[in-house]
Amino acid sequence: MEKSCTLLVHFDKGTPAIANEIKEALEGNDIPAKIDALKKAIMILLNGETIPQLFITIVRYVVPSEDHTVQKLLLLYFEIIEKTDSQGRVLQEMILICQNLLNNLNHPNEYIRGVTLRFLCRLKETEVIEPLIPAVLLNLEHRNSFVRRNAILAVMSIYKLPQGEQLLDNAPDLIEKVISTEQDASAKRNAFLMLFTCAQDRAVNYLFTHIDRLNDWGEQFQMVVLELIRKVCRANKGEKGKYIKIIISLLNAPSSAVVYECAGTLVTLSSAPTAIRAAANTYCQLLLSQSDNNVKLIVLDRLNELKSSHREIMVDMIMDVLRALSSPNLDIRRKTIDISLELITPRNIDEVVLMLKKEVVKTQSGELEKNGEYRQMLVQAIHSCAIKFPEVASTVVHLLMDFLGDSNVASAIDVVVFVREIIETNPKLRISIITRLLDTFYQIRAARVCSCALWIIGEYCLSLSEVESGIATIKQCLGELPFYTPTEEGEGQDSSKNSKQANSMTVSSRRPAILADGTYATQSAASETAMSPPMLVQGSLASVGNLRSLIIAGDFFLGAVVACTLSKLVLRLEEVQLSKVEVHKASTQALLIMVSMLQLGQSSFLPHPIDNDSYDRIVLCIRLLCNTGDEGRKIWLQSCRQSFVKMLADKQFRETEEIKAKALISHTQPDDLIDFYHLKSRKGMSQLELEDEVQDDLKRATGEFMKDGDDANKLNRILQLTGFSDPVYAEAYVTVHHYDIVLDVTVINRTKETLQNLCLELATMGDLKLVERPQNYTLAPESSKQIRANIKVSSTETGVIFGNIVYETSNVLERNVVVLNDIHIDIMDYISPATCADVAFRSMWAEFEWENKVAVNTVLQDEKDFLNHIIKSTNMKCLTPLSALEGECGFLAANLYAKSIFGEDALVNVSVEKQADGKLSGYIRIRSKTQGIALSLGDKITLKQKGGT
Repeated sequence: MEKSCTLLVHFDKGTPAIANEIKEALEGNDIPAKIDALKKAIMILLNGETIPQLFITIVRYVVPSEDHTVQKLLLLYFEIIEKTDSQGRVLQEMILICQNLLNNLNHPNEYIRGVTLRFLCRLKETEVIEPLIPAVLLNLEHRNSFVRRNAILAVMSIYKLPQGEQLLDNAPDLIEKVISTEQDASAKRNAFLMLFTCAQDRAVNYLFTHIDRLNDWGEQFQMVVLELIRKVCRANKGEKGKYIKIIISLLNAPSSAVVYECAGTLVTLSSAPTAIRAAANTYCQLLLSQSDNNVKLIVLDRLNELKSSHREIMVDMIMDVLRALSSPNLDIRRKTIDISLELITPRNIDEVVLMLKKEVVKTQSGELEKNGEYRQMLVQAIHSCAIKFPEVASTVVHLLMDFLGDSNVASAIDVVVFVREIIETNPKLRISIITRLLDTFYQIRAARVCSCALWIIGEYCLSLSEVESGIATIKQCLGELPFYTPTEEGEGQDSSKNSKQANSMTVSSRRPAILADGTYATQSAASETAMSPPMLVQGSLASVGNLRSLIIAGDFFLGAVVACTLSKLVLRLEEVQLSKVEVHKASTQALLIMVSMLQLGQSSFLPHPIDNDSYDRIVLCIRLLCNTGDEGRKIWLQSCRQSFVKMLADKQFRETEEIKAKALISHTQPDDLIDFYHLKSRKGMSQLELEDEVQDDLKRATGEFMKDGDDANKLNRILQLTGFSDPVYAEAYVTVHHYDIVLDVTVINRTKETLQNLCLELATMGDLKLVERPQNYTLAPESSKQIRANIKVSSTETGVIFGNIVYETSNVLERNVVVLNDIHIDIMDYISPATCADVAFRSMWAEFEWENKVAVNTVLQDEKDFLNHIIKSTNMKCLTPLSALEGECGFLAANLYAKSIFGEDALVNVSVEKQADGKLSGYIRIRSKTQGIALSLGDKITLKQKGGT
């Protein structure tokens, strides 16, 4: 199974038991049955079985067949059978197929000749090939191009054999003659490939002799020329100049594949600004000309690589890159924006922002389904530009404020967060932003956007006119008070009048009541109903005010934000308004609004009463307005702003530190092994193949294929599968590498008998799949055997591998079974820390449907120690900044984030509180898009949270 395989066909139903049926079908005269039997035989052989008795049958009954399908299958059969013995000598019976191959090479049918020549390319046995060489050479001059191009490949394959130069010493001369007279493009390409592989100097001479016709050669021929140039330039760096001219001339080739390879070759061979600029221009043209989204993503990856190594050149190409925004695909747009944002400089910022503004305007006119998501990406990009270059903020902030009422809530949140940051970092824009915000506030329909906008109004309305406008705007959006009215029937005209004003429906009931003097009277009880939407003055809003509709719907957190905003505005009014009467009037109106919200929250009209937090917050605002002290005024009017400024400074500091950390990343460590890949004797390998092989060699040498390099962790990966008293002892060394799990199982025969047909049978549970079928082995007394099992992983969840070892002994006829211990695959092997924006985290938290809630149960008594223990145990990254976790309040809430190698997101929220007895309580909530990762991560946390002292 470790030998190289040129043919692979999946087949899991074949057993040696059907060998007799195959033999009978092959001996018959029914061609379809013979074809079917030959296919079955090939698939059984590919699965590791051996059917030696079929060879003579096939030679006698199948080889003489004239059917083309049979002949093609026959070549596949000859390709996969063992042709040598254990010492590497060619089997005697292989001489039987030589005559058949010779007949095929001289067959009148071109197809038979061609496929036989193609088969010879995969034949490595010199004794079989040598008698066929004259026939192969004759086919170089065949009239059909299909035969000629396969004959050239066969000559190349023979010449590359260990004794190939002795068998065909004049092969380069022959092929050089062929290429000079050949007219077929494919055959010519194959001939050049042979010269390039086996006689590089001749290929170079041919290239420069016919360089004027280079653009007329076909796509495949030009690709081989590029491969030759890469190989020659690596060997002789001094000759790069003349080859780079050839590459630049090929940049005008009609084939997109050739143009793409030319650009890649230019970047590989030269770092000169001219070459890099030509490659970048080529990539940008491909970005616009290609319709395939996958191609565009690949080209964007190449541009991203150029940005990393040649940023100063790519800065000039930023507008060409941004033209890719014309694609409707969101992934392409996102990647384009990400690349462009890192290429912004003071010279091009105006052009970039203008382009982004045009794209934002386009999202308004179109009715595409994903316009909202695209608009959100653009808003975030503009936000980033305005933070880096504050001078452009004035040109975009008013445009973006039109989207505060956007139906896409995420986009509207991005806009209001952008406005909140700009109004603090750009004091010159404060007055115009506040004025525009007050004018458009009624359009906002999302509670979260309203909350942030109200905070801005409460903090940045400083002048008398702004404070008064802020209070008026909030009152207008709340509508008439009260929010509901309790009415009583029997109150005569006043009651009727109130009912009309409230436009409410009243359901009343009557019952007798006993008065204080002992007499009876009739008492009316009326139900409470909500007021209908008020019609605002002058028809400015012919529907419910946005704040009113949200509060009546039960959003009392927003009600608490309204109360806080009104409190700040009234406190500031006291400072800027000379008339105490006006101040008292505004304070009274604010108190009336707050009391009305409390009354609504405690009424039976709403299905859910007001929550305790919002109730306490509104009551606090009422007390503040009733009894204002200097200390309270300072907290409300200064401390909130200072906290926000500190948050912005902390955010900027973290971003700066991340940029510095990226700049300091070294891809090579001082103690890394030095690998001299020039000393490797690898013929015909491309640079990428060479580098990959060097990297793999390094990993094997240093044990880097393991996730943990130290010996202790390697020993932890050795799992005992059987007991010490079992006749067969087995242990497994587990290696997890991305999508593969490799089990290196050591099996030891601890008995004095020979174990026959010993088989390691494995099964999996979860998204794991066995790759190979088990094989039978024979174990001598007290000997051992290394068995390797490969398992594929398709998702991030805890998988289980279980099975048994089955064997036979000479004394006992029945099969013996040793049950193995289960192997649990750790989810931590697939999870790595990652980072994402707070907005993206909240969006995913709301979107993901799978949640796993784990109660905190730990011996740790410090909240931060517990958080650090969870981060270390789950291999996640804490998104909550350290500044937010400072202080000792007995409560901690933090967000953690990680991504799996399959691209799955894992979100975790840790909320813990210290009890009076010093113990921690709370919950850890895990959310993900798939059930497996949520459950597996929950199990991991449950297992690990008790650990650590």
